[in-house]
Amino acid sequence: MRRGRVPGVLSGLAAALAALCAAGLAPAAPAHEGVASCAGSTCHGRPAPSGITVRQNELITWQAPGDAGAHSRAWKVLTQPRAQAIADRLGLGPATRAKDCLGCHADPAGERGARFQISDGVGCEACHGGAGRWLASHYAVGATHAANVAAGMTDLTSPKARAAVCLDCHYGGSKPGQFVTHEIMAAGHPRIGFELDLFTALQKHYDIDADYLQRKTWPSPVKVWAVGQAMALDRSLTLFSSPAHSPPGAFPEFYFFDCQSCHRTISDDPKFRPAAQPNPGRPIPVGQPPFNDENLIMLSAAAKVASPQLAARFEADSRAFHLALAKDRAAAPRAAGALAATSRQLADAFAARPFSRGETLAIYEALFTGDGTRRLTDYAGAAQAVMAADTLLGALAAEGDRAAAARARGDLDRAYQAVKDPNAFRPDAVRAALEAAADKVRASR
Repeated sequence: MRRGRVPGVLSGLAAALAALCAAGLAPAAPAHEGVASCAGSTCHGRPAPSGITVRQNELITWQAPGDAGAHSRAWKVLTQPRAQAIADRLGLGPATRAKDCLGCHADPAGERGARFQISDGVGCEACHGGAGRWLASHYAVGATHAANVAAGMTDLTSPKARAAVCLDCHYGGSKPGQFVTHEIMAAGHPRIGFELDLFTALQKHYDIDADYLQRKTWPSPVKVWAVGQAMALDRSLTLFSSPAHSPPGAFPEFYFFDCQSCHRTISDDPKFRPAAQPNPGRPIPVGQPPFNDENLIMLSAAAKVASPQLAARFEADSRAFHLALAKDRAAAPRAAGALAATSRQLADAFAARPFSRGETLAIYEALFTGDGTRRLTDYAGAAQAVMAADTLLGALAAEGDRAAAARARGDLDRAYQAVKDPNAFRPDAVRAALEAAADKVRASR
């Protein structure tokens, strides 16, 4: 009898929460109960993927020694000598307790349940949302994804929602300890890099089978990639425009600029030749540090194919932003705001688009031929382009172009090798590898 009432209870809960939100009286964020609350053998803690609806071994995946387990090791990284050396240079005290570190190396929970442990690192609820209001109901008979989301679960099936969560740490956010300043990087923190589809694949702990698709939706990898690029650019421009990230003094916050544009080899050898190359997408004076335009380059190609009505405005806003950076402190945030607004419109347009095989091919060609590859003059943009090539080739293979993707795989491997070490980066090598892969894909059309 009680089980029979569950669907009605869940739908009633969803309706009540929706009414509160509509009235501007949304309840406080649910408490984060901790990884242990998800780890039972009848839940997500089985040693093998033997569940009927879900694998039920998700905890094992989260703890895997490779990339899939990186979130589980996020806090443990702070116990290492490198992390403490960074904290010492910044005067933060123990890295394992520094708020400037814990915002991303742990679960930034507002309210914590009895089983929450900071040492869990980036636990389940850091991405899926605090489980205080849905932990007991999300596996009940008749439970739906919509009811879970209404109760506080984050809808990670939405590329925009997923990107928003990931970018908080993998680019920067407004919460305490979620922005890696140039000062922190100068103290030794690694360069920040992110691509939504590839990072999703590396962290994947679920099967997209018929049951999954019945309960939820699943966007194409190209949609995830395109939305992620637009959201990343919006995030970077919004943070750049914020007064909180305009430090006093003569210099701006260099985090937003391309690292390798300044960190190049300096030599007095008369035979030395500068490594910098002219970039057709940046109308800026020689010697000016360029804004990190890795997402701009990707979006330019995606917009031309999937949202031509916004592409011209995006290009105009991009050029205006680069020009404004050389003008004055007031002009740059205004131009950044205009470009961020266009990026948000692109994210909406991409989220509503299915992305056909023809569009995937067209984006691939726009990125890796002509002006597309000529813009890959710096490490960040080149590394982003290699990840994009991987996503687009994978999508083409899934859509039936396996032979073309297989022929291009060797060139993609060469491109990955060319961006493996930023200190040994040679743009010509990356461009040659990506163009060779594009030639093989084009030949299969």
